[in-house]
Amino acid sequence: MDLHVPVSARDHVRGAPHGRLTLVEYGDFDCPFCAEAYPVVRALLEQFDHQLRFVFRHNPRGELHPHARLAAQAAEAAALQGQFWPMHDLLFEHTGALEEPALLGYAHTLELERGKFEADLHSPAVRERVREDEVGGLRSGVIGTPTFFINGAHFRDKPDRATLGGALEALIQGGA
Repeated sequence: MDLHVPVSARDHVRGAPHGRLTLVEYGDFDCPFCAEAYPVVRALLEQFDHQLRFVFRHNPRGELHPHARLAAQAAEAAALQGQFWPMHDLLFEHTGALEEPALLGYAHTLELERGKFEADLHSPAVRERVREDEVGGLRSGVIGTPTFFINGAHFRDKPDRATLGGALEALIQGGA
């Protein structure tokens, strides 16, 4: 199944904003496999520098990962203060510490306005933003994390650097 929700201005984008390759991840900050994929994506962004744009969308697997939903909400609360990617990175770099006190500590580290962050963390708008990503993932056949799409096509192999990087390289060589 292919990506049913196209990349748009509402998405969080890292890398080349108009790169010829688009890598979309549906991820979960409390998922050990997503944590393993995090450095892979960072390395691929460096390797494919001006050619790759990366989009992260939430797919908190709350039934498996008890802190996933609140961590996703923390990333979105940080986004409201222009700090989505720094929070994203902190969450993946501290996957064992995703309880609310830790999230408030990360907000402090990022120098976010505490009252606003706390209010946004539990706001209906932030919860809805996370839910919209989940629904879009379901429409695209996402059932686990991490799930990747390359230029809209579901990537069904191992998300390690060699395999995922090889798929991106093949698209470049093929004139993607």
